Amino acid sequence: MDAEKREEEYITQNYTPGQLVKFLVPSIIGVLLFLVPVSVNGTVTIGLGVMADGLQAAIEEYIPLFMTIIIWLSVVGAFVIKAISHPSIRNHKFLSSLFDISAFWIILRILGAVFATLTLAGAGPEIISSELTGQVVLFDLIPVLMVWFLFASLFMPLLLEFGLMDFIGAVVRKVMNPLFKLPGRSSVDALASWMGSGTVGVLLTTQQYEGGYYSKREAAVVATNFSIASIAFSLVIARLIDIDDMFVQFYFTVAVCGVIAAVICPRIPPLSRKKNTYYEPVGKQIDEAVPEGITSFRWGVDQAVKKADQVKSAKDVISRGIFNVADIWLGLIPLVMAIGTIALIIAEFTPVFTYLSYPFIPLLNLLQIPEAAEAAPAMIVGFADMFLPAVVGAGIEPELTRFVIGVMSLTQLVYMSEIGILLIKSKIPLNLLELFVIFLQRTVVTLPIAALMAHLLFF
Repeated sequence: MDAEKREEEYITQNYTPGQLVKFLVPSIIGVLLFLVPVSVNGTVTIGLGVMADGLQAAIEEYIPLFMTIIIWLSVVGAFVIKAISHPSIRNHKFLSSLFDISAFWIILRILGAVFATLTLAGAGPEIISSELTGQVVLFDLIPVLMVWFLFASLFMPLLLEFGLMDFIGAVVRKVMNPLFKLPGRSSVDALASWMGSGTVGVLLTTQQYEGGYYSKREAAVVATNFSIASIAFSLVIARLIDIDDMFVQFYFTVAVCGVIAAVICPRIPPLSRKKNTYYEPVGKQIDEAVPEGITSFRWGVDQAVKKADQVKSAKDVISRGIFNVADIWLGLIPLVMAIGTIALIIAEFTPVFTYLSYPFIPLLNLLQIPEAAEAAPAMIVGFADMFLPAVVGAGIEPELTRFVIGVMSLTQLVYMSEIGILLIKSKIPLNLLELFVIFLQRTVVTLPIAALMAHLLFF
């Protein structure tokens, strides 16, 4: 659509106060839930986090059993769908998308169900159900994912369906596009991650990609560079490695590293080689360019109102939210249990990550990081889980080294126990090898910056 035609559409577009309210009210509620920080008992979180933490605290002792049942339901459902050939069942959009999956994903669901059952019962090989592997996933990680994804999936339409993304996209496009080669709406993904959870940011990205609002390259870039750790989680890491007295300097360093990595990594393979084509079933559904003679703000409001006006029924919005919850619980959580446990087994009970960390020893020595040999495994083990570098770093004495390890654990972003699994399951064109390469790239790019900042702060 050329600029003249779009300008004419804007000039002839009239909307009522009711249509404006339809954009503003849900969007403001979405902003308050996802993007506005609140302090609760000394912890910075968001409205969504307050609800998630409240629910988790109320039912925490029942979540492992409940989610084990859900994981088994995902397995049984997959076999039932394979066994039933009636078109009304096999062609049912909801059932087929949840259960009509390939043999590979069925095997992973079975592994997740077996791991969850053994861990819950405290039976089977110690390597699976130990407090370092299966228990971490079933009792620590899955409860957080369950409640966060529940509320995020139900309320995410407030960000996506009522025009907020369209408004933000038009307003900040002039910043996001030249700097990161991304549409303006990607800033909302970053804010949702920063204030709430990196997994929420990835979920938001996958839905935008599958809706035709990100190209393949844009979705891959946003998911691997903008799903930043939340302030609340960063504070947990800082406390774990005993540098919370320097949290402001610590998080500032994380932010600087993150911005530089987000500028550099999308410009090198594999991200630079991703195609600027859109998810084929829907095609391109976005055009953020602002016609001449119209301010970005006014054009953003116009596009937002048009988007909100497309919502005809609250029932449809609620139905999509419920489907998203079911898709996460039945499709993602079993994979988290399976792949997360396997990743932690490799990290805790094999020397794989230790061997992979050897090349980092001379680099850490070059950067004058004390106890380089002890710190090197922390540079690579984060690919399995974001907590692991901090676990390694907690036992290292020099504060400068612990500071660098903490920064790296928050800037590497790509870790398999959570975000990696979500990306592999999604339609975004990223495979396991590419995720590992991006993880290494972010490590190599951000490590010198983290080391420089640490030397300045601890001089």
